[in-house]
Amino acid sequence: MDGERLFCDTALAERIERAEARLIAESSDAARMRRGDTIGFARPLAGGVASFAEADSPFNKIAGLGFDGLPDALDEVEAAFAELGAPVQVELCQLADPALGVFFTERGYRLESFENVLGRRVTGAGFPEDVRPIRDDELERWLSEVADAVAVADTEGLPSHEDFPRQTVIDAMADMAGVTRYAAWRGGEFAGGASFRVTDGIAQFTGAATVPAHRRRGVQTALLRARLTAAAAAGCDVAVVTTQPGSKSHQNVQRQGFDLLYARAILVKGTSATSSSGADSRQAS
Repeated sequence: MDGERLFCDTALAERIERAEARLIAESSDAARMRRGDTIGFARPLAGGVASFAEADSPFNKIAGLGFDGLPDALDEVEAAFAELGAPVQVELCQLADPALGVFFTERGYRLESFENVLGRRVTGAGFPEDVRPIRDDELERWLSEVADAVAVADTEGLPSHEDFPRQTVIDAMADMAGVTRYAAWRGGEFAGGASFRVTDGIAQFTGAATVPAHRRRGVQTALLRARLTAAAAAGCDVAVVTTQPGSKSHQNVQRQGFDLLYARAILVKGTSATSSSGADSRQAS
């Protein structure tokens, strides 16, 4: 960390990617528990994880690679995805071992998209009065409202390469393991929702969306400040968030002191992952 700015070296990138892999693995396990079956997998792979949660899930991916050598069990992983009728999507950190890019390219993977990982030092920002954690009896409404908000994406920046059915979004948010969820209110109306979780001192901002009628009213800023304050109370030293490059969400988090740490390349082998797998749409402003 350099003063108030956050510099990301390979050690910090590895730490963030390890946290991401744990989130995916635990959420994938939660999906199978919800369904009450064992279809799918979340298996370690070269320091990261290979996961298939269920059909069309945003947790169907390989993530966290590049800091522990080349994956030596990729043939088995590719076969497992193929057996379930899914493409293989890899999220590859820009600061990972460059040999991974060559490795996947030679195996027929193609570059489909990018996503940005931003981070900042955690400091308490003061908990906004119009944001609070949701109660257990509010979960269903929160999931429904946030899913509806996610469905109406901002048009600024690069479009997401993925589009998930509404129920898939709801199930994925419900399965997201270990998160604390918040709701923002304006004039007595639900204005937006967000969540975060703590993994080894990293506050992972795992999703946020604003109801279209309340956009450009500071809702995202309030949700960011609430989670930063909660992260400080939890003893986190770093907060991270993933956004679409050049999006309004990207701009919002930069205004709150987040620095661009690195990009992830989205590499795909098989049928396009546009509507069948990959990273969740974590931010909708």
